[in-house]
Amino acid sequence: MKKLLCLIMLMFICSCATVSVEEQQQANAHFKLGVSYLNENNAQPAFIEFQKAYELNPGDKEVLNAIGIIYLLKFDDFPKAIDFFQKALKVDHDFSEAYNNLGFAYEKSRRFDEAIDSYKKALSNLLYRTPEKAYNNLGRVYYRLGRYDEAIDANKEALKRASDFYYSYYDLSLSYNAKGKYGDAATAITKAVEIDPLYKGDKGKAINDLKQRKLKAKGDEEKDIGDYLEILKY
Repeated sequence: MKKLLCLIMLMFICSCATVSVEEQQQANAHFKLGVSYLNENNAQPAFIEFQKAYELNPGDKEVLNAIGIIYLLKFDDFPKAIDFFQKALKVDHDFSEAYNNLGFAYEKSRRFDEAIDSYKKALSNLLYRTPEKAYNNLGRVYYRLGRYDEAIDANKEALKRASDFYYSYYDLSLSYNAKGKYGDAATAITKAVEIDPLYKGDKGKAINDLKQRKLKAKGDEEKDIGDYLEILKY
């Protein structure tokens, strides 16, 4: 009797979790539209479409991750972002992109140890297609903690995997500068400006843009931009 009851309970749970083909197709359509809105920097319409997709298919890891991204990057609601990234990871324990995003949410919350752990979990998956992002993020946390050698090593690992990943050159310049290696800092930021598609090697344009960005920046970002401007003078 107990076995039969367990079997019935299991069948009920499975039937509740099942998403029909039609619902899946509708969810995918809402998700794709949400991505389109997000690419156009229209956060609220994107959020609405992702929510519609979530209601239709609450077990879709990509939808859960996308909602987390909106909370993280557009709404600055880090607890909710963390919640949705964790939901995505319950669906797929090897979802490196969600681990990387979770790490960034922890980082923005100043929970650096948890950020490091999440970035490392992202990197533990050898099938992760963009490990340079997690290495770069890991390096930035090490930099914030004053662990400059580890920050340099992490960004070098990023560049081994994507030699044109200019974000790591910018971050290398900060770590070298903090260690008093001003020549290396200047070389790194010159390389960053050279391959950054926004500047294409134009230091004057980079300086003017950074000055404008510094006016709106706060906290760590403001300090980083100030350091970039100083390094560009070397």
